[in-house]
Amino acid sequence: MQGQSGPAATSRAVMLDSFGGPEVLDLREVPSPEAGDGQIRVRVTASGLNPMDWIMTADADTAARFGLSLPAGFATDYAGVVDQVGTGVTGFAAGDRVFGGALSRAVADFVVIDVPGHIASGVAHHTPDGGDDRTAATLAIAGSTAAAALAVLDLGPDDTVLVGGAGGGVGVFAVQLARLAGARVIGTGSASSSGFLAGLGAEPVTYGDGLVDRVRALAPGGVTAALDLHGTETVHAARALGVPDGRICTIATQVDGVRPANGAHAAPGALEEIAGLVAAGRLQVPIAASFPVEQVRAAVELQAGRHVRGKVVVELSDAP
Repeated sequence: MQGQSGPAATSRAVMLDSFGGPEVLDLREVPSPEAGDGQIRVRVTASGLNPMDWIMTADADTAARFGLSLPAGFATDYAGVVDQVGTGVTGFAAGDRVFGGALSRAVADFVVIDVPGHIASGVAHHTPDGGDDRTAATLAIAGSTAAAALAVLDLGPDDTVLVGGAGGGVGVFAVQLARLAGARVIGTGSASSSGFLAGLGAEPVTYGDGLVDRVRALAPGGVTAALDLHGTETVHAARALGVPDGRICTIATQVDGVRPANGAHAAPGALEEIAGLVAAGRLQVPIAASFPVEQVRAAVELQAGRHVRGKVVVELSDAP
C-alpha cells in the first residue's frame, strides 16, 4: 500500500443508531478504515451538507430506499487529502487533494473510496489548484444536480428561465450556470433574499400567491424554461405562463409529464467543469455557515430549516 499514514487505530465519525432528527447524531471514536485493493483513503477536512442528508436518515423507510441500515454514518459531500492508496489504483497518489461523495459517511476523519466508484461506494475527483477545501466540499451533490437539471433544459442566450428556490444549495449553482449559458434568470425566493439572488445574477421575484403575475410583469416577452428546486409551485407557474412540459424540470418531486433530474445522471466531466469554474473565480459558492464537527447537530438544524442562503459546511481538520 502506498502512502500509508502513521498508525491510528481509531478516528472520529458522526454516527446514528436510530433514525430521526439532529438529536440522533453522535460524534464517536470508531475503528479507522483502511484502503483495500482498488481503493483510496481520504483524510477529510470538510463536509458539505445537503437536504438529502437528513431526509434519508429521518426514518427507516426512507433510509431503506437509499440502502442505509443502522448503525449509519452521516452526510455525503466531502473534501480532503488522499493518505492511503491501495494496490491497483491509478490516477491518485498520497497527498492529492480530492473532493467527491461518500453516501451517508462523509462526516468522519477518514473515508474509503473505490476507484473508480459511484456515489454509494464513494467517488473522488481531483480538487483543482486555486480551490479551497471548504468550497470543494459543497460541490458533489448540489453541483452535479444543477448540471443534470440544466442539461434537461438545454439553455441558451434566447432563454428566460424561471428558477424556483434559487437561493438554496442547488439554486446557487443552477442560477450561475444558467447565466454562464447566456440565459436570463428569474429566481424565486423570500422578499429578504432579493439582494442575495441579485448577487448570483438572478432577477428576484417573491414566491407565493401572485407569482405568475409577478413573473409576467418582469418578463412580458415570456418565460421559455423552468426549474423547480423545491416542490411544485414553479412547475404550476411555468405551465400557467405557457412553458411546455419538455422545458420544465424538477429535482425534489415527481410531476406527471415533467422530467426530474438526478445528480447521478450528470454528464461525465460536469462536476470537474464546475470545480474548474469555481477555482477560476467564474462561479461563486456562498458559504452560509461553517461549524466544527463537534457542533454537527447545530449545523444540521440550520441546514434543515430550509432558509439557508448558500451552503452549510462541517469542518473536521485543517487543510494542508
